[in-house]
Amino acid sequence: MTDGQAAGLERLAGLVERVTFHNPQNGFCVLRLKVKGERELITLVGHTPAVSPGEYADASGHWVTDREHGRQFQAVFVKTAPPSTLTGIERYLGSGMVKGIGPVYAGKLVKAFGVAVFDVIEQSPQRLRDIPGIGEVRARKITSGWADQKVIRSIMVFLHGHGVSTSRAVRIFKTYGVEAIATVRANPYCLARDIRGIGFLSADTIAQRIGVAKDSPLRAQAGISYALTEASAQGHCGLPYAELVPLAAKLLDIPESVIETAIAQEIADEVLFPDTVDGQPCVFLAPLYAAEQSIAAQIRRLKSGASARPSFDADRAIPWVEEKLAIHLADSQKAAIRLALSAKLLVITGGPGVGKTTLVNSILTIMTAKGVKPLLCAPTGRAAKRLSESTGLEAKTIHRLLEVNPLNGQFKRNADNPLDCDLLVADECSMIDVPLANQLLKAVATSSAMILVGDVDQLPSVGPGQFLADLIDSGAVPVVRLTEVFRQAALSNIVRSAHQINQGIYPRLPEKGEPSDFYFVGAEEPEVIAQTVVDLVQTRLPRKFGVDPVRDIQVLCPMNRGLTGARGLNQDLQAALNPPNAYSVDRFGYRFSIGDKVMQIENNYDRDVFNGDIGRVTGIDLDEEELAADFDGRTVSYPFGELDELVLSYATTIHKSQGSEYPVVVIPISTQHYMMLRRNLIYTGITRGKTLVVLVGQKKALAIAVKGKQVHRRWSKLKERLLTTDPP
Repeated sequence: MTDGQAAGLERLAGLVERVTFHNPQNGFCVLRLKVKGERELITLVGHTPAVSPGEYADASGHWVTDREHGRQFQAVFVKTAPPSTLTGIERYLGSGMVKGIGPVYAGKLVKAFGVAVFDVIEQSPQRLRDIPGIGEVRARKITSGWADQKVIRSIMVFLHGHGVSTSRAVRIFKTYGVEAIATVRANPYCLARDIRGIGFLSADTIAQRIGVAKDSPLRAQAGISYALTEASAQGHCGLPYAELVPLAAKLLDIPESVIETAIAQEIADEVLFPDTVDGQPCVFLAPLYAAEQSIAAQIRRLKSGASARPSFDADRAIPWVEEKLAIHLADSQKAAIRLALSAKLLVITGGPGVGKTTLVNSILTIMTAKGVKPLLCAPTGRAAKRLSESTGLEAKTIHRLLEVNPLNGQFKRNADNPLDCDLLVADECSMIDVPLANQLLKAVATSSAMILVGDVDQLPSVGPGQFLADLIDSGAVPVVRLTEVFRQAALSNIVRSAHQINQGIYPRLPEKGEPSDFYFVGAEEPEVIAQTVVDLVQTRLPRKFGVDPVRDIQVLCPMNRGLTGARGLNQDLQAALNPPNAYSVDRFGYRFSIGDKVMQIENNYDRDVFNGDIGRVTGIDLDEEELAADFDGRTVSYPFGELDELVLSYATTIHKSQGSEYPVVVIPISTQHYMMLRRNLIYTGITRGKTLVVLVGQKKALAIAVKGKQVHRRWSKLKERLLTTDPP
């Protein structure tokens, strides 16, 4: 009995009569089993790397009753074994499972050797040539094919014995092949690095099962990388040595002396790099350390390179573009255009309503009129779509612009194959993290100019670093700060309130009955706040403003946890707007139904969907175990076993909303969110709303955010690297 069975899973065993479906890429299968004591064939749904009719299947899992397909056994673990009866052996060998044997030769082999046929293949392969038609080449194919099957079985038995579910075991086998057992035995922590869905904690569990000591150097070294990776998820590129040692010791529950020795070894192996930030000794993961160094080098390269652009007469160009676009530029915008027409690198920053879009349009209009070839990009699909709509030019996500290779995640556009443009405009640059900024800068030709646009007062990137803020603060490139709110934008209470909050001023809230596009609905208790959010989304806002509750309204939360966090509100909103039914699918803690609003939470180059993309579920195929979702008019399919890439997104965090705009935004705000109540968080959330923003909750919580601590320190050396003129 496996550990999984001991944990309360039911058991099912029987002969595989039919393989209804098997996907060799992820191992998903639907089998029909002949089970002792059952009059009809039983349907088993699970994962296995290979399976054929005639095999014996032993599975652990749960019985479920599907409304359409009836009773099924949903397996967590599936173990298959060669059959033992003559009929079963012949069906198995004739199924194509073993290379070199089809139905005809299966019959000949069983007739000649009977139940001993497997022993003959494995121990006396020369006897195969006694069968008419089997020569040296076919005999070799048969023996090697049998050996492959035996290896697969031994790998699955090994992984099952250490608590690895069959679906994950298939991923491991697909990654390491016949070396899987040796690889996992040598260093189980490589699973966290190489296998999607297996993190350090899962790998650590496997390591403990195979006897890796709690204080072993292998575990300590892997644990340090885990601690730094966790820190990078909080935005850090490295950590002070004085923070890293106790953090890793606490995470791993081992002495600090072991951690210190492990750090020294990881530095010697160049997995980690030591450096200082503001004079404090720090430790960096090698990829982030190299990316920061590279960014500084690319900025210097682009600044010093000769421009391929023609020269411009700003005194003539500015009045010309005002007439052409029928606009009146402010003095600050005119000064920015003069700078843009001469600078190789330029940053344009400012809040809502200050004319960033008008400025970018004016610059592009002037430059393209003189034959300058531009390319436009943004970090997310939604931001790229907005940039395209505002400029009338094609804009791509950074990943698509750099032509990501779906097989390995590498970019085809790089230093050796740079982007074909004279000018690159990148929007929403506050969202760009250090690794992506490095890849983008490397792909810009030395002769090209680059304009980086973004609101530096918004939240920094979800990924590590604070690229835009460090670039601005370093003074390494010219910066245009737009501060004047233009007349039309100034009429919006959303814009006015956002700027007030950004300046640390409590926003003016509308009186009862006063028309506005910015409201505060008071509620004190978390339960009341959550219910008020649901009422607003489901009934009150659609009734008053004629908006669609799913398409037009987005709930943005300061955090994931709690009654008023994204997770809890997603369940409440799903229950109100699109209740699950018998055709829904339960996976990874979510119940997905047709019509659900979902978000992709990791980059998937193969499917061409990226972290933060929002879609709608359009189909669920319970037979094929696939879910289809529409992302901006494009259908993307997900096997049920890979639905951990999706979450419900009726509500999402403000962090995840960066780069997006929504017609209506609802933000719950409570002292429950105390740790997250920062000015730039609420400012970012409010500026996501185009026509209406409603805050729901406690005025005290809003006051804490407006007056409270501005920013959470991110450990990065990029600003220092950009300040120096010496090579990094």
